[in-house]
Amino acid sequence: MLRRALPARPEARRILLGTLLSAIGRGLTLPFLFIYLTDVRGLTDNQAGLVIGWFGAVTLALSPLGGTLIDRFGARRVVLPCLAIEAVGTGSLALVDSIGTAFAVSTLIAIGGSALWAGQTTILASLTGDGERQRVFGLQFALLNLGIGVGGLISGAVVDIARPVTFQAIYLLDALSYLTPGLILLTLPHVGHRLVQAPTAAARSAGGYLTVLRDRPFRRLVIFGLVLTTCGYAQIEVGFTAYSVRVVEVTPRVVAWALACNTVMIVLSQLLVIRRMEGRSRTRALAGVGAVFAAAWLVLGAAGLVGTGNALVAALGVVACAAIFGFGETMLSPVMPALTNALATDELRGRYNAMSSMIFGISGIIGPVTAGPLLGAAHGRLWVAVVVGGCLAASALALSLRPLLTAAQDGRTAPAPAAQPQPVVA
Repeated sequence: MLRRALPARPEARRILLGTLLSAIGRGLTLPFLFIYLTDVRGLTDNQAGLVIGWFGAVTLALSPLGGTLIDRFGARRVVLPCLAIEAVGTGSLALVDSIGTAFAVSTLIAIGGSALWAGQTTILASLTGDGERQRVFGLQFALLNLGIGVGGLISGAVVDIARPVTFQAIYLLDALSYLTPGLILLTLPHVGHRLVQAPTAAARSAGGYLTVLRDRPFRRLVIFGLVLTTCGYAQIEVGFTAYSVRVVEVTPRVVAWALACNTVMIVLSQLLVIRRMEGRSRTRALAGVGAVFAAAWLVLGAAGLVGTGNALVAALGVVACAAIFGFGETMLSPVMPALTNALATDELRGRYNAMSSMIFGISGIIGPVTAGPLLGAAHGRLWVAVVVGGCLAASALALSLRPLLTAAQDGRTAPAPAAQPQPVVA
C-alpha cells in the first residue's frame, strides 16, 4: 500500500521526505508552547493566550497575500524565504523573556508560516497528476502525523520545567527541522516555479480572489469546510479537552492518551483508507467525514452521561472519541486538497490553496471562542448538540456539492491523461 501511495515523480517523494523530517521537529514543540510561556518564562495565562491568539490572527491576515505571491512569482520563491523566517522565529523562542519579545517572536513565526501550507501544497500538486493526488495528499497527512508523534515522544522524555535549557534545546532543534525541506527544495532547481507564463484575463480581472470566489463549486466547498472544521478540528484543543476534564471528569493524562490514540489511528489506517477511496465519490467521502465526526462527539457525550459513575467506561469513551475522530481525519485529509486542486486552474492555484488553508485559520478562531459559552450551558450538553448538528449539516453541504462537479472532479472516473504543466523559470 505504501508503494502504491508514493508519487511517481522522485521530486515529489523528496518533498514528502522533507514533510516527515520537519514534522518530527514540529512534534518536539507542539504540545508545550503554553506551558513554556507560562511555567518557564513567567507569562500569565492570559498573556500566553493573547500571544498564541495573535499568532493565529497574523497568520490568517497574511494568508491571502501568500496565495497571490505564489501565483505571481511561483511557490519556490515564497516557500524558501518563509522556511528561513520560520526557522529564525522558532529558534528565537528559546530567547523569549518577556511579553514584548513573545509577541515579536510570535509575529515572526506567523509571517513565516502564513504561506507555507499553501506553497507546499501547490508544489506537491504541480508534481502530481489528478489521478494520484488524492493518494499523495493522504500519505502526506500520515507522514505529518507520524513525524509529530515521534517528535512528541522524544520531547516528552526530555523536557523538564525545572530545566529551561531542555525547552530551549527542543526549540532550536525545531528551528533546524524547518531548514530540511528548504534544503531539499534547493536540490530541485526546476521545482516550484510559476506554472504559467502570464496571468489569464480571468485571473487579472477583479484581483484574482474574486475570480476564485465566483467558482460556485469551490465556494460550496469552502462553506462545507468552514462548518466542518468549526464543529470538528477547531473543537479539539478547547471543546474536547474541556468537556473531557470538566464534564466527563477524566484526568489530563487520559486526554493525552486519547490524543496519542488519535495519532496512532491516523498513521495505521491512512494507507488503507486512501486505497479504499480510489474511484469513489469525493463528495460522499466528505459527507462521511461529517457523519464520523458527529459519531465521535456522540461517544464523548455518552461518556459525559456516564461520568464518575464508571470512571473506566468514561475514560474509554474519551479515548474512543479521539480514535473515531482520527478515522474521520484520514478520510478528509486526501479528499479536501485533491478536490481543491481539481477545481483550481494553474493561474490561480496558489490562491485556491491559500483559501483552503484559511478555512482552518478562521474556524480556529470561531471554534474556541464559541466552545466556552456552549460548554457552560446545560452541563456541556448544548455544546455536544451544536457540534453534532454542525457536523451533520456539513455532510448535507457535501452532498449538495456533488451535482456541481464533473465525474472526474468528484473522483468517480479516472481523469483523462494530461501533460504535466511546464514551470516557467523567471
